Amino acid sequence: MTVMNHAARLLAVAIAATALPAQAGERLDVVASFSIIGDFAREVGGDRVAVTTLVGPDSDAHVYEPRPADATALARADVVLVNGLMFEGFMQRLVEASGTAAAVAVLSDGADILHDPNGGHYHYSGGKAVFHAAPDDPHAWQSVANARTYVGNVARAFCAADAAGCANYMSNAAAYVERLDALDREIRQAIEALPQDRRVAVVAHNAFRYFERDFGVAFLSPQGVSTESEASAADVASLIRDIREKRAAAVFAENIADSRLVERIADEAGLSIGGTLYSDALSPAGGPAPDYVGMMRHNVRTLASTLAAD
Repeated sequence: MTVMNHAARLLAVAIAATALPAQAGERLDVVASFSIIGDFAREVGGDRVAVTTLVGPDSDAHVYEPRPADATALARADVVLVNGLMFEGFMQRLVEASGTAAAVAVLSDGADILHDPNGGHYHYSGGKAVFHAAPDDPHAWQSVANARTYVGNVARAFCAADAAGCANYMSNAAAYVERLDALDREIRQAIEALPQDRRVAVVAHNAFRYFERDFGVAFLSPQGVSTESEASAADVASLIRDIREKRAAAVFAENIADSRLVERIADEAGLSIGGTLYSDALSPAGGPAPDYVGMMRHNVRTLASTLAAD
């Protein structure tokens, strides 16, 4: 199906949806682009919001294809929350196709953003290395300080849409920021306990530059991976040289990424797989990273326990 035909189909569904009566109750209808943002929305909104998350747990927003139901959700929404920084490549097309009248809040606005010197990054999905072009690194939530900015932007978006609930949203946001402050301290203490020569890790997808900047763990990832079905021998050899020069301690899988590339890298570098990190999506409710605080806590514990081992 062509992009235009797909957009036309979504628009038709959205227009039909707008003729339906609104759901009973006073809760704000909120659409979040992916699971981490959905969690922020629930923390700030509490029982005054009904949140629909488009890209769910363990799912990759880079390759997400919208469904007609997504256009329906946007058409009914009071508020739409997105990351911005070109992270959700599908979102602008979907917003336009849905005809939504909802305010679209870009949660990365005002965050401390890293410029991407490579103009984008690779991630490994469906057996292929896919290049995601973006002039700025979009994974800003990997900084807890930036997460505080996201939460403030959520609260302001909800206050603009529901003035009567503003005090409630601001109170929830303030309480959550206190939890984020404690989380930031916890992460710093865990990393500071690591020897300086045990703070280099390897991942398949360059999603942790904010974590690296804020907390001091260096992450190596393939930078020149071919967009063919597998990384070339030269691509992997270059990374292996970096791993040995910088004395990386372990290789980590990611919940949204195909594990074959990191398994190959670990095998050729003579390193172990140190566990799974959560980068762009939460786990399902019963998993180790069902919310943002749980995700960051899981990641730092996984890193610290593996990197500390001799």
